[in-house]
Amino acid sequence: MSQTKDDAAQDTARTYAEIAARASKLLTEHAERQLRRGIAPPEDELGVAKAFMDMMAKLLSNPYQLAVAQMNLVWDYFSLWQRSVLRFLGHEALPLAQPDAGDRRFRDKAWEQDFVFDYIKQSYLILARHVHDVVCCVEGLDEHTQRKINFFTRQFVDALSPSNFLLTNPEVLRETVRSHGQNLLKGLANLLRDIEDGEGQLRIRMTDTSAFKLGRDVATTPGKVVFENELMQLLQYAPRTPRQFKRPLLIVPPWINKYYILDLRPDNSFIRWALDQGHTVFCISWVNPDEKLADKGFDDYLKEGALAALDAVCEQCGVKEVNAVGYCLGGTLLAIAAAYLAKRRDKRLASLTFFTSLLDFKEPGELGVFIDDTSVAALEAKMSERGYLEGSEMAATFNMLRANDLIWSFVVNNYLLGKDPFPFDLLFWNSDSTRMPAKMHAFYLRNMYRDNRLSQPGGIELLGVPIDLGKIKTPAYFISTIEDHIAPWKTCYRGARLLSGPVRFVLGGSGHIAGIVNPPTPQKYGYWDHAGDELPEAAEAWLEQATQHPGSWWPDWQRWVTSLGAEQVAARDPVAGPLGVIADAPGRYVAARA
Repeated sequence: MSQTKDDAAQDTARTYAEIAARASKLLTEHAERQLRRGIAPPEDELGVAKAFMDMMAKLLSNPYQLAVAQMNLVWDYFSLWQRSVLRFLGHEALPLAQPDAGDRRFRDKAWEQDFVFDYIKQSYLILARHVHDVVCCVEGLDEHTQRKINFFTRQFVDALSPSNFLLTNPEVLRETVRSHGQNLLKGLANLLRDIEDGEGQLRIRMTDTSAFKLGRDVATTPGKVVFENELMQLLQYAPRTPRQFKRPLLIVPPWINKYYILDLRPDNSFIRWALDQGHTVFCISWVNPDEKLADKGFDDYLKEGALAALDAVCEQCGVKEVNAVGYCLGGTLLAIAAAYLAKRRDKRLASLTFFTSLLDFKEPGELGVFIDDTSVAALEAKMSERGYLEGSEMAATFNMLRANDLIWSFVVNNYLLGKDPFPFDLLFWNSDSTRMPAKMHAFYLRNMYRDNRLSQPGGIELLGVPIDLGKIKTPAYFISTIEDHIAPWKTCYRGARLLSGPVRFVLGGSGHIAGIVNPPTPQKYGYWDHAGDELPEAAEAWLEQATQHPGSWWPDWQRWVTSLGAEQVAARDPVAGPLGVIADAPGRYVAARA
């Protein structure tokens, strides 16, 4: 039975009252927090204000250039108005500005079919282009300041997109009329919920986290925790073939995120697929550290992480050789471990595989915007107060790299359309952020991202050993992805050339996650390689000579790693190993949410 007008009015009144009460509570709590901290103007921790002041000073010193830019903008708006009038009168008129093919902000048909919204869209795109043209190449600015200007200008321009506002988004307007504004009430309730969940900070919910449970919906591959210490648990997975390769496979994931990106679902789990190929798979599950681990440094992650895991794998399987895989920061740690072992003439690492891993940080991409003396010092001061970097802060930084997809699309969906986010395992993983110990993260930022010391022989010293990547002669496989915004492929390529042993470099399609989590069955993305595995000095030269292949790179990696050694043994049951069983996978470390 349909709801009467009186019932609807009462429901709306109750909703208003609930929202008002929640908003009042949040404002009171915010004021109390500010008083406890001491109200003070926010500091320019990233040096953004200074960068823009420097830019304006340079621009104002060349008024002619500014005048030309303004005239070009006026001319484009005049041309747009002419074409829009012609279209309004029924004539054919080609658009003056079009969004990129992958721009999902303007996918609603009204942006193209409706005269008014087409004009709004083109007007915005013209302005965005001119703003970027003015600030992109300001004479007299140093390279780092210019990159910072470009990055934060893009954030500003993306925020002003007409798709982000009620009155200029046709989809939101239609929903507001259809629901008599209930979408806005629901959106406000969602906004308050996200502020409550963030304890005063807006933490945008990207997916329905209640739809997923570790071990049931994600991280489902059966296995056991066979070793643990303060920093990590070591998982050994149950075999899926009667025989397995003699050399076990150790996976070192990044501790910036949790390991189960490699075990999301059975049909896209790299871990499960590797088991099906006959590997004995071990994976590190890093602890989600708190203030008690504030003094854990990078040398601890080397000793208690990669090296301890290697010792445990060798003992569990009774072997002297292991194949190892490192993903992102885990790959950086794996390379350091390999250099450390090479210095000590330890040959237990039989092969090295690097998933989108930076070893040379000279060109770290847009993440470099956040790495300079001012930014690092401010971050260190913040970390010293609590002993760790809060996971949500790192997640927010990564989300800014793709703001339209990972911020503004959810603002529109959750707050303007009033919809609940869709259950999506990848976004559940993305929102399951991890903390990082203050000492370790400060060392990483200063010595690698800021000073690029890892690429220099002996540039850093860990556990009393100078780290020289050039000492690594172990066969290595590098897989980077062409659209990676976190570990740019050309920078990964530079790192691959630092090693002395035989190196196979492969370039996958898509980005940092989708290009790696790319199982063979869907036949997506494809990859590039060289038949002879040559590594010319320039990455562009490598790509010009590369051959493109359809489908996943996973089978290519399997052919490579088995070409180095394919001896098999009877399948290894984690329960039967000498280390014993601590718990069922995925273990308790991964279950701790920040």
